[in-house]
Amino acid sequence: MKALSPLIVFLVLYLLTSIIAQDFYKVPIAVAFLISSIYALLTLKGSAQERIEIFAKGAGNSTMILMLSIFILAGAFASTAKAIGAVDSTVNLTLKYLPEQFVLPGIFLASCFISLSIGTSCGTIAALTPLAVGIAQHSGISVPMMIGLVVGGTYFGDNLSFISDTTIIATQTQGCSMKDKFWVNIRIVGPVALLMLIIYFFVGKDTVSPQDIGEVNFLLVIPYILVVILALCGVNVLIVLSLGIVVSGILGLCYGTFNIFGLLSAMNDGIMGMSELIIVTILAGGMLEIIRHNGGIDLIIKALTRNIKGKIGGEFCIAVLTCLVNVCTANNTVAIITAGPIAKHIASKFGIDPRKSASLLDTASCFTQGILPYGAQVLIAAGLSQVNPIEIIPNLFYPMLIGLALILSILTRYPKKFS
Repeated sequence: MKALSPLIVFLVLYLLTSIIAQDFYKVPIAVAFLISSIYALLTLKGSAQERIEIFAKGAGNSTMILMLSIFILAGAFASTAKAIGAVDSTVNLTLKYLPEQFVLPGIFLASCFISLSIGTSCGTIAALTPLAVGIAQHSGISVPMMIGLVVGGTYFGDNLSFISDTTIIATQTQGCSMKDKFWVNIRIVGPVALLMLIIYFFVGKDTVSPQDIGEVNFLLVIPYILVVILALCGVNVLIVLSLGIVVSGILGLCYGTFNIFGLLSAMNDGIMGMSELIIVTILAGGMLEIIRHNGGIDLIIKALTRNIKGKIGGEFCIAVLTCLVNVCTANNTVAIITAGPIAKHIASKFGIDPRKSASLLDTASCFTQGILPYGAQVLIAAGLSQVNPIEIIPNLFYPMLIGLALILSILTRYPKKFS
């Protein structure tokens, strides 16, 4: 148990303290990882220099550096695109062309598309929740159901977006490309999204479309469309994000949204916005390397796979591990950072395709995060709508159904090509 004690220290410090404080955001997660990492260093034998070298091996390996580079560029792109008004134009574009009487499936589709474009569930929730509440209040639709529709849809993009931190971490820890992971993932969750559109069509076919929608500037949507298309074509993600920043910057300068210094400031704001994630990733990487060095990873794998035989059991192990860590951390990004390296070992042991294991990690984390009443996404939506988080949870049909789709994909070996 000594090998796993740093992980136990983290869970006690973060999970137990949060439960006692009744607030999962009372303890800064970076501080929890810092204390756990310092404790992990103390569990090693050898000189201080030797201990630090083991920590640095995990914190600064080539996979980690590539991941951090993607975080930096993704933050710069997201902030620059937002500064030129791309988020508002994307929201307005989606809502403006909703067919009359198609409000519910349209709002769900908007939530899916916006989160896929901007790569953040929280940002999409912040953009759409006030509008969703207004529609619900004017049309007699249940407000918790409308909020559940918005929050649920954001997990579609969170799960599939090429600039989502969960996608970046899942693919980098498993050693596969984002494009390949996307095509595996869309086969699992795509049918669920289509099913939800059909359900929402019949539930809300008598609802009236929103009228006061802001102006749409089609050019401002180009950066998001460019990023999605280039990523799907298999262009290196660092090049894709760099081009996204360049195009956003040119549009901002042409429209006079900012000057060159404003562009640099917007990029800096985005990079700084990723700082906590970067710090957590570095600390988690170093701590997990110490756990691995002490034999903790082997211990976890043996415990999870003791009575498991074959790929089905191995895939279930990856999904269950991710869900458990997510419940403990209330953060799907941190859950993948923590479970990713262990999942890689499990995948190697059972011969699981890296593209499938990356998809399992991301989908399991989105499912779990989507049904946690203390998750950031639900809490943001609850705060903006003044609805109790517990009332929102029963309406999160999409996250619940992707959990079911995940189980079926494991049991039926779907998609066959990657299973």
